[in-house]
Amino acid sequence: MLSQKIQDALNEQIKNEFYSSYSYLAMSAFCARQQFNGCAQWLRMQSQEENLHALKLLDFLLARDGKAVLQGIEQPTIDFASIAEVFENALKQERWVTERIDALYELAFQEKAFSALVELEWFITEQVEEEKTAREIVHKFHLLKDDPASLLDLDRDLGSRTTAALPPKP
Repeated sequence: MLSQKIQDALNEQIKNEFYSSYSYLAMSAFCARQQFNGCAQWLRMQSQEENLHALKLLDFLLARDGKAVLQGIEQPTIDFASIAEVFENALKQERWVTERIDALYELAFQEKAFSALVELEWFITEQVEEEKTAREIVHKFHLLKDDPASLLDLDRDLGSRTTAALPPKP
């Protein structure tokens, strides 16, 4: 069984992952209102992926006979100055999640929660990919500036995402 300290930290990270899901959904809604439907699609898929991450942690906690304590989620930002700012916020959010995962890993190491260490390795690898993807999209927005044709091409490209990546089962 996991220590109470680890259970509390896992429950906090479950909340963080659900918040990320909620935040991406708000970003998606903003993009849809701006008629950037490809960006909205990409962000909606990202919201679903973050939801799956929360469920992966929840399943792990339950598999280790831990107690799930679902916490309230604050309202995410719903207004942005531009579509580019949406993705800049997404990158900041991914960096924040990485910090949280790293801190959770460090705690699991200190608490000698070895099964949690193994589970969290997947999240560490996932965060490298998440940050890389967000950084690449932000870079593209910076390259394009306000060129309408290029922005429409990028929107179309981002809209080609059709599924959220499923994490492996515990």
